[in-house]
Amino acid sequence: MPEWSIFAVVGIAIVGVVLLIVRFHVNPVIALAIGAAAIGLGGGLGASGTVETMATGFGETMAEAGLLIAWGVLIGSMLNRLGAVSRLVETLLRVFGPKGVPYAIAVSFATYLQTIFVDVMIVIAAPLARRIAPRLGKAGVGIMSTVFAVSLETGIALMVPGIGAVMIAAALGIPIGQMMLWGFVVVVPTVLITTLIMTIVMKAGFWNPEKDELAMIDDETVVEEVAHEHARSVAGATRAVPVATGRGSVDYPADTTTGFDVDELDPAIADRSRTMPLLAQFGPLIFSLLLIATGAILDILEVEIPAIQFLGAPAIALLLGVIGTALICRWALPKDELERTLVHGFKDAGQIFALTGVGGALAGVIAATPLGDLLTGYFGASAFAPILLVWVIAAILHVAVGSVTLSAMTAAGILAPVAVQLGINPVLIGLAAGAGALFLVHVTSNTFWLLQSFLGQSVRGALKSVTVGVSVSSVVALCCVLVLSVFL
Repeated sequence: MPEWSIFAVVGIAIVGVVLLIVRFHVNPVIALAIGAAAIGLGGGLGASGTVETMATGFGETMAEAGLLIAWGVLIGSMLNRLGAVSRLVETLLRVFGPKGVPYAIAVSFATYLQTIFVDVMIVIAAPLARRIAPRLGKAGVGIMSTVFAVSLETGIALMVPGIGAVMIAAALGIPIGQMMLWGFVVVVPTVLITTLIMTIVMKAGFWNPEKDELAMIDDETVVEEVAHEHARSVAGATRAVPVATGRGSVDYPADTTTGFDVDELDPAIADRSRTMPLLAQFGPLIFSLLLIATGAILDILEVEIPAIQFLGAPAIALLLGVIGTALICRWALPKDELERTLVHGFKDAGQIFALTGVGGALAGVIAATPLGDLLTGYFGASAFAPILLVWVIAAILHVAVGSVTLSAMTAAGILAPVAVQLGINPVLIGLAAGAGALFLVHVTSNTFWLLQSFLGQSVRGALKSVTVGVSVSSVVALCCVLVLSVFL
């Protein structure tokens, strides 16, 4: 089969997937499945070979990520019901003060708080961000908006338990513990450096309050009512292109759990939730992540401790987190409230299961074609070339589609064979794909509109804080991955 035909088949299929999603509003799960089938048939796998390869890729990916997605979604759903995020932001403000709180929030949102859906995080933390903003000076709204955008989007793409990072790890066969460990190494400096750069730029005059901000009625009840009218997509994973209904507004699927407030409960129960130590609420999740990190470090050092290997296995560690958080919820919330929370969590997880599995099917089909051999020949001279290429591909896909997770997973799947054949650590390809998918978050992203409306920005302001801010983090993350490639 001629070389050009392989590139043509894959290129046409990917463009077709983008058009199906953007132009014809086909659900990304269906569009990816069609693209995988087209690549298999056009790439010479044959009808039965294509079906078998898609099924194998789907199964292997779900075997790696299925339980992790379920456990992570459940933990996030329960933490949201406890009102833990609002209390955390208030605590960070008291501990770090106005000048340090943007950096503390950035690291928190980008790492262990990734179990909570992005849209939910924006809704419940936005009122607190608006209270903090005046303490940061005239550019306070711009700084806090940038912190939210950079930390939430970077965490999705690069940091386990972020949905995008879990999907990428599953598609490339990267051990979840290692993805979390090396993702942490990239994410923390990325959000800190980006926050510093954008804070300096905003204060230097890039942010104009008169043109970049909108008047807000700072009433939490109003925010809560609006939250009930907005949806949450699955962290941008399945809702790639929001449908605009007017200037700065977007239609989302209905969901009433987003605007939950612990104060709606019986006063005695609400007091029980509020007076519980914050560390106790987050304790099971943090303990789970520490177990996973410990297991990953022992794996890298090739040290065998059976008990730690069992408890540090991501599926077991996060299960312990689910059990611990559920016990806390059972004590702090009514029994029927806990049951409703778990039902909503499983409902949300279903959408992610489908996209993750089909993304694995696409990656499996691409790996089964000769594309890997051809790309190895073209880009095999330097380990940097595939990393830069996957970043560019992910960036282009994100500009077209508007979904961080979808573009990162697709780009990683295309370049995965190169990593294997060149001996490049697949985690570098995964992190590069995640970094590229952060580039140019714009009006096709539902996160863009949520940040614009809930943080009181004009569209011009959101283009500065979200589009420019997250693009800067994309470039910073790429630099961190290139540095990391010297050691891995």
